[in-house]
Amino acid sequence: MAETSGAEARSRDIRDIVAVVLLSTMAVLTAWCGFQASKWGGEMSIAFSQASSARVQATNFDGQARDQRQFDLTVYASWVEAQAAGQEELAAYIEERFQPEFRVAFDAWQAEGADEGGPFVQEEYVPAGSVEAAEYSALADAKFAEALENNQRGDNYSLLTVLFALVLFLTAMSQRNIAVWASRTFLGLAIVVGIAGIVILLTFPIKV
Repeated sequence: MAETSGAEARSRDIRDIVAVVLLSTMAVLTAWCGFQASKWGGEMSIAFSQASSARVQATNFDGQARDQRQFDLTVYASWVEAQAAGQEELAAYIEERFQPEFRVAFDAWQAEGADEGGPFVQEEYVPAGSVEAAEYSALADAKFAEALENNQRGDNYSLLTVLFALVLFLTAMSQRNIAVWASRTFLGLAIVVGIAGIVILLTFPIKV
């Protein structure tokens, strides 16, 4: 009888030690997950801000390109009218006012025989701001996607805190004055869930 009581006492002591270690470990991991969720949330905000800024820049450059395209179109229309009226000197004067970007396309168009398509359909025609607009637009898309990814990472860490909280709950339940089999069941579940949470945690990226 004494041996049975001694075995039960040792078993209880072991469960208590395991419970303390488990509670301590899960408390630290829960705090770590909260810290990581906060860090990734900050990264998400930064990426969203960068995406917004890049989008504004893309809009500005796109407006610049649109303004130059309109200017080039107006000047070109004047050149066409001068050519149609046989005013060669006026046409030459207007040509001197071509923007560099339009001049490249105009020369390429002339070299190809000046077909009906006009210089605006030439591949060489790239109004100032077009390249920058495309670059900033691509950057905005990339930063937006990065922000969404960072948000998901933060959510993953937040969900993991819930999992570790479950471990804390199961461990606490195992310490209550309940049947031995129930105490062992709760503690066993806590260990299994805790190990699963740690394995999942090891697959998550870390932000320092």
